[in-house]
Amino acid sequence: MIHPLSPLSRLLSAPARPGRVCWIGVRPARRQPMLSQGAIMLDPEAGLPSDHYHSRTQRARQVTLVGTENLAAIASFLGRDAVGPEQLRRNILVSGVNLLALKNRRIRVGAAVLEVTGECQPCSRMEEILGPGGYNAVRGHGGVTARILVGGTVQSGDPVQRIDDGD
Repeated sequence: MIHPLSPLSRLLSAPARPGRVCWIGVRPARRQPMLSQGAIMLDPEAGLPSDHYHSRTQRARQVTLVGTENLAAIASFLGRDAVGPEQLRRNILVSGVNLLALKNRRIRVGAAVLEVTGECQPCSRMEEILGPGGYNAVRGHGGVTARILVGGTVQSGDPVQRIDDGD
């Protein structure tokens, strides 16, 4: 545990610039194409009701988020102009915020409150979807997983902000 008065603790608690939701998608069934959504309801009990993972009991991974900046890095590693969030099969694409810096923190995304629970590691399907080198291109850039603490609607354009302990 980091001492709360240490220089590192102060750096980790420094203000973070808010980001924005750019895209929302759900996986209606295993191996089916992602469906783009303008808005979605996040439910602490059911997760994303229209996503095929909604009934899974592992609440630490109810929602996945990835940054536009991560997609640009993955595309660069693959020698492509672009990679889309639907290819990584993530639920929410954001921009302007370093999601890894939010690990173990609470964030407000639209009307919902999430707890960022960990990194979203690539699966072997990345080779199938992105081609040779896809798995390694996604390593460290696959986004984060989150638990829904407070339900609410999230829509494209909504702010994404860290919630500090006093908020």
